[in-house]
Amino acid sequence: MKSICFRNISKRKESQSLHNAVCLMAFVIALLPCAITLKAQHRQVEVDTAIFLREARELQELIVNPGKDRYSKDNPATRLIRSIRNGQKKGDPRLLPHYSYDKYDKMTIGLLDISEADLGEKPELIAYLDTTPDGKRTMLKVLLNEKAATVLYSSGGKDRKEVHRGKTSYGVSEMFDVGNVEVVLQDLLREVDVYDNDITLMSNKFPSPLSSAGNVHYRYFITDTLDVEGTRCIQLTFMPRNPLDFSFSGNLYVEEGDTTGFIRKVSMKVPRTVNLNFVDNMYIEQMYEKDSSGKRHKISDRIYLDICLVKGTQRLSASRTSRYENFSDKIREDLKAAYETVGPYIEIGKPSDSHGDLLTYMRRDDLTQAEANMSSLMGDLRRYPFFYWAEKALVVLVTGYIKTGKRSKFDFGPINTLISSNPIEGVRLRLGGVTTANLSPNCFANGYVAYGTRDRKWKYKGEVEYSFAKKRYHSREFPINCISLTHMYDLDMIGQHYLFTNPDNVFLSLKRKKDLLATYRHLTRLEYTLEMRNNLSFSVWGQHIRQDATHWLPFVNGYGENIPYYRRTTVGASVRYSPGEKFIQEKDTRIAVNRDAPILQMLMEWGPKGISASHYSICKTEMSIWKRFWFSSFGYLDALVKGGVIWSQVPYTELLWPNANLSYTIQPESYSLLNPMEFAMDRYISCDLTYWGNGVLFNRIPIVKKAKLREIVEFKYLWGGLSKRNNPEHQSQLYRFPENAEVSIMKTTPYMELSIGLDNILKIFRIDYVWRLTYLNIPGTDRSGLRVGVHFNF
Repeated sequence: MKSICFRNISKRKESQSLHNAVCLMAFVIALLPCAITLKAQHRQVEVDTAIFLREARELQELIVNPGKDRYSKDNPATRLIRSIRNGQKKGDPRLLPHYSYDKYDKMTIGLLDISEADLGEKPELIAYLDTTPDGKRTMLKVLLNEKAATVLYSSGGKDRKEVHRGKTSYGVSEMFDVGNVEVVLQDLLREVDVYDNDITLMSNKFPSPLSSAGNVHYRYFITDTLDVEGTRCIQLTFMPRNPLDFSFSGNLYVEEGDTTGFIRKVSMKVPRTVNLNFVDNMYIEQMYEKDSSGKRHKISDRIYLDICLVKGTQRLSASRTSRYENFSDKIREDLKAAYETVGPYIEIGKPSDSHGDLLTYMRRDDLTQAEANMSSLMGDLRRYPFFYWAEKALVVLVTGYIKTGKRSKFDFGPINTLISSNPIEGVRLRLGGVTTANLSPNCFANGYVAYGTRDRKWKYKGEVEYSFAKKRYHSREFPINCISLTHMYDLDMIGQHYLFTNPDNVFLSLKRKKDLLATYRHLTRLEYTLEMRNNLSFSVWGQHIRQDATHWLPFVNGYGENIPYYRRTTVGASVRYSPGEKFIQEKDTRIAVNRDAPILQMLMEWGPKGISASHYSICKTEMSIWKRFWFSSFGYLDALVKGGVIWSQVPYTELLWPNANLSYTIQPESYSLLNPMEFAMDRYISCDLTYWGNGVLFNRIPIVKKAKLREIVEFKYLWGGLSKRNNPEHQSQLYRFPENAEVSIMKTTPYMELSIGLDNILKIFRIDYVWRLTYLNIPGTDRSGLRVGVHFNF
């Protein structure tokens, strides 16, 4: 139902998650070799391989057993794993009443295997040449992000706060919103806690080798005893049972003789056979130390990735290096106020481009010469016309808006709505835009004008907003604390409200069925929105709406009177809570980055008859709960439950019409085979379940597994009803349902859809086949159909 998606509150775009932004940013990086006119030469690299014994040993006996060796789940290695699991809480300092440490993060991205000879006549770019962390390969650094922070735990680990003390960001991240780039990189390369049951990397869950279900995913072996940083350790090796499942292979170095199973070092990688897109190699290394009380502290963490977007194109290197120190089990006196501050992330000083004292101190190891030069990289690249214009084009594709200058005060867009078509308007032409903080950091405006060549009507929208907090560039930046006034006149497509994209998106112009069920709506709305740093947000508003009848949707009551329009005035409030949510901020929406956070929403709207010439009373309540459930390497389930009820008597245009998706694209929170205004409801409950298998089935089928396909199963359930209070057959004062709408009233049987799909086709495409399971004999409905989607996913 359209009203459950609250304006100005974080919107979720399932098909346009963070992965679209990552794909475009990676594409920018991949274009850099063209910008510097690298020679496209295929190189033949000769590799000499030698195997050396670390230690000579005399073999006393050699036994050869015929047949396949049987692995036992109860062997010395698995018993050692159980010992580590049993002692992990005892050694966890986060469970203390207070625990804190300082952290330094450095993230880099570079173009692999670039040498001075490749740069040719571009000697100024030689300053950015560097080597990979292992020193074996050369690369051209294109991005550097640094951050120093103090992490505070309290209440036995239940409350975690990260106080940012200094940041830098240089390189290609300057092309986009630096904050968005940081959010994306931090989510893709999350801090790894090997003691968790699951490890989240590249937006996927990998079962930890220390998972309570580790025996389901791994085999364990004791392979050696050796010195690690002067300490005698047992080398415990683990490898995945199915090399195509999301998993790791590597070693845990356990201190010999330690009764708690203290791990001194972790080294592991993702097998190349894993069904993971674009990543050819991922290596993780961690070091730990133990204090006098037996508590363990992670002192270093390093992740390295070798990325290839398309075989045969430029390869990328990405890495995150973290250092931890200054561990304490006392309250940090210098940060006492942070313990009481709302929200998990706290900024001190400038939000970006700030060399804080802690950052300078914790950097410790001097930056490489290439990293020290990164602040001038974009200036050097923009000297080349190819890169200059490619950057502008890609920024438009990513943001959807065209800037009007270097310090743009007004951005045109969104560009995907400039031209579209529908049966009522014919060709729809639209021009709009938004002001930026370069004009005013507190006052903003946005709007559009549109014209239909068939209905020959002008439509428009204008909005002015005052933000009580200064913004860096646009008004939607988190957290929002603003008051806004909106006035608009446009089509209102009854029963067809796209919640996560613009209704006049050009890609939605192609539809499976002609739809003329629309009115012309005038709306004036005054709204206040407040977001808190703990992701709790509120919105209150008052609005006046006038709905104009059309010859497709006339307003004719039971007495035969033809009413040209009706008015209603309401006040409303909504609340949204999503603890721990992170998102990419755009000018008109937000794209959720991590899907671990549940989302709870509630809306109430009320308006008495007679106020401001209102023809009807309105009283409506809606609620929704969204949650993702992970099954480790076996994929995950997205569950959405919604419900709503109208307590008053309303005209048919105000009923809770289910959202019908008439396009051939996959749209969330809509029904692919439902027609607009098919079921009239003043109360409903719905449930959407989507299982993403991540190859749980296809990874086990010979030949098919080479395609790295992923399975999707989706089930949608909707039940609702129409009370006599809102049924025109029982209430003569209500407007009759239009005959051409073919409205039905749902019986005791719910409406249900089932779809089975293939995801990860060529790494970006999704194809679903959808079946309608109930109400198959209603005229003009489709029983099944094919739907497509495009999304970028690791």
